[in-house]
Amino acid sequence: MADYVPDGAPAASPLYQTIWRWHFYAGLICLPFFILLATTGAIYLFRDELSLILERKLLVVDAGHTLTLAPDALIARAVDAVPGQPVRFEPPAAGGRSVQVGVMDGAEQVTDVFLDPATGRVLGAVAHDRRLMTTVSNIHSLILFGAAPNRLVEVVAGWAMLLVASGVFLWWPRGRKGGVVTVRATPARRLWWRDVHAVTGVFVASVLLFLAVTGMPWTGFWGERLGLMADARGLGMPAGVSPAAFSSEALGATVPGSWTMDKSAAPASTGTGPAPLTVSAIVGHARALGMPPGYVIRLPTDPTGVYTLQISPKAATGQRVIHLDQYSGKVLADVRFADYGPVSKGVEWAVAVHMGGQYGRANQLILLAGCLGIITLSVTSATMWWKRRPRGRLAAPPAPQRTRTISAFAAFALGLGLLFPLLGLSILAAFVLDRLAPAALKLKYQF
Repeated sequence: MADYVPDGAPAASPLYQTIWRWHFYAGLICLPFFILLATTGAIYLFRDELSLILERKLLVVDAGHTLTLAPDALIARAVDAVPGQPVRFEPPAAGGRSVQVGVMDGAEQVTDVFLDPATGRVLGAVAHDRRLMTTVSNIHSLILFGAAPNRLVEVVAGWAMLLVASGVFLWWPRGRKGGVVTVRATPARRLWWRDVHAVTGVFVASVLLFLAVTGMPWTGFWGERLGLMADARGLGMPAGVSPAAFSSEALGATVPGSWTMDKSAAPASTGTGPAPLTVSAIVGHARALGMPPGYVIRLPTDPTGVYTLQISPKAATGQRVIHLDQYSGKVLADVRFADYGPVSKGVEWAVAVHMGGQYGRANQLILLAGCLGIITLSVTSATMWWKRRPRGRLAAPPAPQRTRTISAFAAFALGLGLLFPLLGLSILAAFVLDRLAPAALKLKYQF
């Protein structure tokens, strides 16, 4: 959103100057992350379409090939190709698609093995964490770079909220016509870049705010505590479902699928028998229980483990998890979206929209436009700064002289920081820097 200063009083308004200055700081913090997050997010919106293109040799088989061979035989062939413990079996989601078997090695790393469901031919194997869309997702969340960088996503999302609120305030016409919904001048002039920034920003603001808010539940600090709070008050996981004591015991330890259920623990098998049921038998149970194509079977890895059937379609309302006793096939738990608490329902819906799946192609295209708009905002803001920067200086907008206004705005920002603690710490750090380093930050600015 624009740093346009209209003719008259707003340029001298302490409130305007304060908000403008913090809009600058928010942009400074968010800009490099915005480009990364918007780019990876735009790619991930079309994860299925891109996977079919880039992994076609692994995912696609002859059109008439269906699940002809017994699942247990396919799993045996997968383990022959990649030795280890089979932990997941994915029947073909549609005709002409391959079977996937997840095999875990001694270091608990999972390799996805792809097989022709009719012939059993091994089509290839890829470490799950190295698959293209997994990598894109891990970059998007910054988890690829470790737990500490992942916390930055929460900080950036919080600053994005401040950026949107301050940007709309700065954009507000105040009797001005140019640069509101139209663009003036030419790219050679800074005015053109400012107007493109303003017009793009006001149309993208709602999408950016939505993405920032709905990205919070997946963050490692605030999102985790939201889940704990919801579960403790009966607003998250359904009754009878328990959170996992250790991350390795969580349902989503091998393949994430649901914000609500991934952190849950499976019940223990209570039946007895000479051997567990075959995976072929479990596929039959899945059919009888009405599981639609696209579900995953998580395999038991010890005598008390269970078979878990899980489907996580793009539309959150289709989520379902079923735990089956590995010896008797008895249903130990059958959890659907309707069983979630209100917080979980809201988060799952928001995440599904965030990922472009809840409302089909329209959902994808609207968010793609939003991602492209965010990239445009980043490029135009950097260009505006570059065109007017003093050599070797930060060129932050000047601080107003009336400290009461500054304190009022700081109280508002820190109030938001109380809701999002990591954001609050970063705001406090920026506020201290703003006060202690005036020579670097308080510069003359050409209105």
